[in-house]
Amino acid sequence: MNVWLLLGLLLVHEALEDVTGQHPPKSKSPKEPGENRIKPTNKKVKPKIPKIKDRDSADSPPKTQSIMVQMMEKGRFQKAAATLSLMAGQALELRCKGSKIGWSYPAYLDTFKDSRLSVRQNERYSQLTLLNSTAADTGEFSCWGQLCTGYVCSKDETKTGSTYIFFTEKGELFVPSPSYFDIVYLYPDRQAVVPCRVTVLSAKVTLHREFPAKEIPANGTDIVYDMKRGFVYLQPRSDHQGVVYCKAEAGGKSQISVKYQLLYAEVPSGPPSTTILASSNKVQSGDDISVLCTVLGEPDVEVEFRWIYPGQKSLWVSLNRTKGP
Repeated sequence: MNVWLLLGLLLVHEALEDVTGQHPPKSKSPKEPGENRIKPTNKKVKPKIPKIKDRDSADSPPKTQSIMVQMMEKGRFQKAAATLSLMAGQALELRCKGSKIGWSYPAYLDTFKDSRLSVRQNERYSQLTLLNSTAADTGEFSCWGQLCTGYVCSKDETKTGSTYIFFTEKGELFVPSPSYFDIVYLYPDRQAVVPCRVTVLSAKVTLHREFPAKEIPANGTDIVYDMKRGFVYLQPRSDHQGVVYCKAEAGGKSQISVKYQLLYAEVPSGPPSTTILASSNKVQSGDDISVLCTVLGEPDVEVEFRWIYPGQKSLWVSLNRTKGP
């Protein structure tokens, strides 16, 4: 009885194997120490691409580095601000880092070769010193690094520094002018500037016509005021002609500038024209003759004259300089 029961159970087990296709699990061999127990998979891993920062892009412009500092009291230095206000008579010392530095400063100082100004290049920096400052020294001081190949140098745009300095002097609201009356030419193809600059940053400045007497508004469309230049005529016209002056108010005081004659020039700017005229076309030996050469062009443009005539070993005879038509 027991034998038949065991035989029946065995046949049922084999039948179940044929239907399900399952087999008893095989015995696994023990893994060696250090053997990788992670089963490989067919899952694809997307490679990570490192992000390129904007500052590393070749197309991004180079950053500009300010290289100017101002010497303060007790030998301290600080970065020069965009605008400074100093009392006239105060000494100024600016330094710009670099072994080769170029400078620019108000033309007034360069025109008269002022001994109060000195520039000295050291091994690692350049030093500009201005002694006994006056209201006339008001203007922009700037420096830049130089890239040199042999004797040819160019400006390094990435290493610059600048500051506009107001030298305040008692009784002087305007930067002094060398004359009491000046001429400003209005050309239709360029801006014109009435150069009434002030020595006090907080000063309120207005533009006035002498006749008929009235204030000329700086509306930002035709005329704007730039503290570094003066009143700028953006698109000069013939009706802008006339005599004008500026008025400044600061600290309860007011002052009037020199007068400016605005003259409109119909013809756009261009190269000067020349004419030559002899006193006679035919002369006898021993007679005198004069030759007049005339140049017509824009005012305040320097003109060189070079005379050439037969019988001379050197064609260059003399050089004269003049201004105006």
